[in-house]
Amino acid sequence: MTVGLLGGTFDPPHVGHVALARAALAELGLERLVVVVVGEAPHKRVETEAETRFRLAEAAFARLPNVEVSRHELERAGPSYTADTARWAAKRFGDPIFLVGADEFADFLSWREPDTILELARVAVATRPGNDPERLAAVRARLARPERVLELPFEPLAVSSSDIRARVARDAPIDDLVPEPVARLIAELGLYQR
Repeated sequence: MTVGLLGGTFDPPHVGHVALARAALAELGLERLVVVVVGEAPHKRVETEAETRFRLAEAAFARLPNVEVSRHELERAGPSYTADTARWAAKRFGDPIFLVGADEFADFLSWREPDTILELARVAVATRPGNDPERLAAVRARLARPERVLELPFEPLAVSSSDIRARVARDAPIDDLVPEPVARLIAELGLYQR
């Protein structure tokens, strides 16, 4: 079974995350996509508690077939490093495919154990027009297993979680930026209001 992994803080999940999930299912021939909600982010401060972000992710991806939201990172102690998630995923799914954006992949060499990640899983880089192919090629050239890096052509949507939080804080509409169940849950829980 070909399994993809989409990790993130999902604070909150938005239509761009859902579009990436749809593209990966179609373009990579995934039979299953596991959304991994980061428990403790190692490189940034996340104010929304993990359980709430898990509920938001469930709401965002509930309507996509063959997608499940995993509690794995919420149930383990310490920061959520991709290398540790790759160890778990390789044991559970065989040879999973991590989905990452081109901007994230540009910093891949600074991640904890990048070559270990590629031993345990493939990495699909969501590329878009305007990405610097030379920068991505330079990263690949320094990897022990560059053949384990796949390209996922993807036209991202102009949306970010930080912008959504800011819009909610100033009482601006977010209807086109998040799936409707996510907007409803944000309102119900009173999230992101100052």
